[in-house]
Amino acid sequence: MRLFKGPIALLGGILALRGAFAIDVDPENEDSLKSAAKTVATSMVNFYNDRDSKDIPGKFDDTWWEGGSMFMTLIQYWHLTEDDQFNEIIQDGMYWQKGSDDNFFPSNSSSYLGNDDQMFWGLAAITAAELNFPERKDEPSWVTLAQGVFDAQVARWDNTTCDGGLRWQIWPYQNGYGIKNAISNGGLFQLAARLALYTKNETFANWAETIWDWSLTTPLLRGSNWNIADTTSADRDCKDHGDYQWTYNYATYIAGAGYMYNYTGGKEYKYLKGISGLIETSNQFFPKSGNGEILSDITCEPIEKCDRNQKTFKAYYASWLGFMSDIVPKNVTDSTMAKFKASAVAAGQQCSGGDDGKHCGIRWTMKSEWDKTTGLEQEMAVLGVLNAVMVPFKNQGPYNSDNGGESKADPNAGKDEDPKTRTITDGDRAGAGILTAVFVITWVGGLTWAIWGP
Repeated sequence: MRLFKGPIALLGGILALRGAFAIDVDPENEDSLKSAAKTVATSMVNFYNDRDSKDIPGKFDDTWWEGGSMFMTLIQYWHLTEDDQFNEIIQDGMYWQKGSDDNFFPSNSSSYLGNDDQMFWGLAAITAAELNFPERKDEPSWVTLAQGVFDAQVARWDNTTCDGGLRWQIWPYQNGYGIKNAISNGGLFQLAARLALYTKNETFANWAETIWDWSLTTPLLRGSNWNIADTTSADRDCKDHGDYQWTYNYATYIAGAGYMYNYTGGKEYKYLKGISGLIETSNQFFPKSGNGEILSDITCEPIEKCDRNQKTFKAYYASWLGFMSDIVPKNVTDSTMAKFKASAVAAGQQCSGGDDGKHCGIRWTMKSEWDKTTGLEQEMAVLGVLNAVMVPFKNQGPYNSDNGGESKADPNAGKDEDPKTRTITDGDRAGAGILTAVFVITWVGGLTWAIWGP
C-alpha cells in the first residue's frame, strides 16, 4: 500500500494492522480504488445473479426500486473505471423495467409502487445519459426515459393539499398516501435539475425551482437551520414532521441544488446557500464513533436496526455529492470529499466477512471488526463511497446537450403543463378510484379463495 499523509494515513495504518482480511483501500491511488471497486461490484452483482427472481431482468426479490439504484451505482462504476463487464446486465434490466410508456412504471409492479420507487429509476436513466452510457438501437434514449419519469411525476403534483408537493405513495389505498416526504420531493427536484442542465429546457428548471421553493415552506426543508424532516402529513397541511434523519434525504436536495447552481451559472445564490447549509447539517452523519470522518446512517446503524433499504442510503449520499463536486466550487465540497476518503478506507476494512473475507458489512465506524452482516445492499453502499472518491481522478463532469452528451432528448417533454398551476384533476381521481376498486375487489376475491378454497 502506498503511504499518504494526514489522518487518513494513520487511520489506514491502524486498520491494516487490525484486519488480516478485508479490502485495503488507498484513497490517493486510482489503481487501488479501481481494484477495490471491482471486488465490491463483483460481489454485488453475484448477489443480484443469485436472486430467486433472476428470470426477470432488473427485478429484485421483494423489492423493485433497488434495481434502479443498483444499476445507477454500476453505471457510475463503469464511467469511473471503464470496466464494461456488467454493461449487458445493466442494459437488460433498465430496458426490461422501462414499462410500456417508457417511464419506469411497468404494469406488473405499478399497483404497489411509490413515487420514490419510480424516481430512482429516473435518476438511473439521467445518470446513464450524463455519463454517455451505451444505448441500444431501437430502444428509447436514456434521457427520454428520465423525461418519462419526470412527466409521470409532475402530473401527480398535488396542489389540493399543502399548496403543492408530491405524495409518497401513488394510490389512495396505499399506506403512506397521506404523507408527503423528503425523498419523493427531493428526488423529483434533483431529477428536474439534472434534466434542466442536460437538455437546457427551461421547463425543467422552472419545475426544480418550484419544488425547492415549495419544500422550503414545509418541514421537509427548513431554511432556518437546514434540517430535513423525513415526512409531513397532507391532512395536517404539512405542518407536522417526522424527524428521522437519513443521509439520502439530504443528498437529494444537496445534489439537486448543485445542478441548479451550475445551470444558472452561479447566479442563483439561494442554491449555493442551500448546499452549504445542508452539508453543514450533514456533519451529523459523521459521528464521534468514527472520529467525525466516517459516514454513518445514525438513525439505524448504532442500534443495528437498518433494514435492507436503509443499508443502501450511504451509497447515494456519497456518490451524488461526489459527482456534484465536479460542477460546484471546490471549496464547497472539499471537506466532505476528504471525509469520503476516510470512509472509503474504513468501508474497505469492514469488507472482511464471508468465506472469502471480502464481503462487506454496513457499520464502517466499526472499522476492521466486521459487523457480521452481508448482502447486496452493503456492497452497494461501499461501492457508492468508492465511486465518490474516484470522481476527481476521472476529472470529467456530466455530459449534456452542449458538451458532448450523446443521449438525445425529446424536445416536447415537459412542455404540456404549467408547473405552477397543475392540479390533480377529476379524471386523475376517477382513475385512482377505479384502480382502488379493482384492487379491493381482487384482494377480497383472493382472500375468499384462500380461506374457502376453490
